[in-house]
Amino acid sequence: MIGHELGGRYQVIERIGGGGMALVYKAQDILLNRFVAIKVLRQQFVNDEEFIRRFRREAQSAASLSHPNIVSVYDVGQEEDIHYIVMEYVEGQNLNEIIKERAPLQVEESIRIASQIADALDHAHHNQIIHRDIKPHNILIGRNGRVKVTDFGIARAVTSATITQTGSVVGSVHYFSPEHAKGVTTGEKSDLYSLGIVLYQMLTGQLPFLGESPISVALKHLQEHFEEPRKVNPMIPQSVENIILKSMRKNPAERYQSAKEMLRDLETCLLPERRLESKLSFADEIDEDSTRVVPAIKPQSKAAASGSKLSRDSQGSDEGKPQKNGSGKGKAALWISLTVILLLAMLGVAWYVNKMVTVPETKVPSVLNLSEQEATTKLTELGLIVGDVKRLYKEGVNEGIVYEQSKPEGTTVKEGATIDLTVSTEKELPQMISLDGLTYDEAKEMLVQKGIDEDRIRKNEEFSEKEAGKVIGQSPNVNEEYDPALVDVVLTVSKGLDTVPMPDLVGKTLDEAKAMLQELKIPLAKDGIQEKSSFDTKAGLVMEQWPYNPKDPVEADTEGVRLTVSSGYPPEALEYTFEVPVGPAADGQKSKIQIMYGDARGENLDWGTKTVGKPQYLSVDLVLAPNKNGYVSVMRDGVLQDTYPISYIDAKQGTVPELPLPGEEQQDDGVMDWEDDENIPETGMINANSVANAENNKGKPNGKGNGKGKGPK
Repeated sequence: MIGHELGGRYQVIERIGGGGMALVYKAQDILLNRFVAIKVLRQQFVNDEEFIRRFRREAQSAASLSHPNIVSVYDVGQEEDIHYIVMEYVEGQNLNEIIKERAPLQVEESIRIASQIADALDHAHHNQIIHRDIKPHNILIGRNGRVKVTDFGIARAVTSATITQTGSVVGSVHYFSPEHAKGVTTGEKSDLYSLGIVLYQMLTGQLPFLGESPISVALKHLQEHFEEPRKVNPMIPQSVENIILKSMRKNPAERYQSAKEMLRDLETCLLPERRLESKLSFADEIDEDSTRVVPAIKPQSKAAASGSKLSRDSQGSDEGKPQKNGSGKGKAALWISLTVILLLAMLGVAWYVNKMVTVPETKVPSVLNLSEQEATTKLTELGLIVGDVKRLYKEGVNEGIVYEQSKPEGTTVKEGATIDLTVSTEKELPQMISLDGLTYDEAKEMLVQKGIDEDRIRKNEEFSEKEAGKVIGQSPNVNEEYDPALVDVVLTVSKGLDTVPMPDLVGKTLDEAKAMLQELKIPLAKDGIQEKSSFDTKAGLVMEQWPYNPKDPVEADTEGVRLTVSSGYPPEALEYTFEVPVGPAADGQKSKIQIMYGDARGENLDWGTKTVGKPQYLSVDLVLAPNKNGYVSVMRDGVLQDTYPISYIDAKQGTVPELPLPGEEQQDDGVMDWEDDENIPETGMINANSVANAENNKGKPNGKGNGKGKGPK
């Protein structure tokens, strides 16, 4: 689905949720340039025509709702076998995520959320739409705190064919009303029952009914009583508990009659005059089938009966007869006196026993958020006894502070009653393990397994003699206590020895070489600069570097680098300029002249090329040495013409013969005499005619030439 375009206008971006019946995606409305949420029906329901029909009808009904606490439905559509509903996109969290993160929520926040849900339900009920699936998953909380109820009317689409296939219905069983669990028709009061459970869960962090299966949970909705909220969380005011008790009555007639009525109760329950109101009681809380004590009816004895009869008979038969007054009156007075004395004695005994047995009553105060000593003092002053004191760590509660008491505030008890307390202790912290010698990834994985967040682990790299990539230090240190939720771990990892690659300094000036070494923090050895003459390297340039070649790793503690710098040509070297005669192959044409030469600097060095159109001299600079003569070879248009040897002795003495320009008439005394040709390289470049001419003219006077010696340097 991601990347798909629904209805030609909704570009699906990412999946953001889903349930048993549908998946929810975030999409971009291309037409209106806004984000939307798209609920797409799962594929297993696309063939249930009744489901699809009711799904669309209910979605269209929900689209008619317009309320700030209800997610707006923009569009309903179908593309091939994809059935979808386009809704308002709310950026934030659903209530289920918030409850998991920080339940129990504050009373004020819970009431604020419940009030907005009730307001949304009131609007929907007035439009004859029943939600039927109120649960934290369907309550969205925007970044601005606005509550949005979503999925109105979708639950109505569940049919008998789909109720066993989808986890949506089963997953909501914890929020079912009893009538919903029975499978009978549900109405507005079912939504209010579910809202009561949501409020219960926000305030206690737990559900009122749990079971091993959805069926067992449904049966508990029908048959069992839930644990009262204030027993789970004593901080809940009685007025708030009353709302939960009323909304979660199993008999719908005893619940709120409308969402409006429940909303009014929510809006006033935190007023000072209501916080300590009496707990709600209901008529059916008295068990009609319980055993009762009925006073027995004692039968009259025969004597008493006959006496009574005789008395009545005597009253008739003795009429007119004289009676004896003395003895009868005396006996009667005696019996009356004894009876009165006995009654007084019994009353006195009862008064005494009552006085001795009756214990004064008192109300349990709240000792939450007090220190253990303060809580003990406060309870003792009211005649109460501190019982068991549990010491358990609780997040967010300082050590030694009471955060739970066995009887909630306001409970009436006899003096001398026992109150158990739970006191927060210092968090038991683990000790840091040794990570030395592990790779950074291995150490990081071990720390994550210990509950430390990956973002709290940092790497610090240092040079060391240890293997590169291994942990060589850690903070906190080994065996040091740490809090996994708060600790910041720094792992020091070896970079190996501190080395840098040696640069190539040959051919650089001494200043350039020094600057490059300084930038890389490579020191020069003491007396590390030496000078040496060279025919190959110009004066002032580095000739050699030692002991590191280019790109060799140099350690930080190196003793230094030594450089050999050229001092130029040796003293015996002679710089000589030889004037080479050249000309075109024919008058009026141009020829390409290429000159190669050799001297003390090397063999077959390229002087360059030049195009000439008339005879002329070209200057070639040579460096000669006592053991190294020079030569110059001339090629014209790619063909070797002549190779001229120049000896060190001739150049030094100024006896190098001058050569005539091509085409000039040779004089007998001007022919070249090349006596010393032993230094001409065996390259095959010497013109045989030139050598022969030189041999034939030995001893003859020199001809034209213009060799110029600059003398030794």
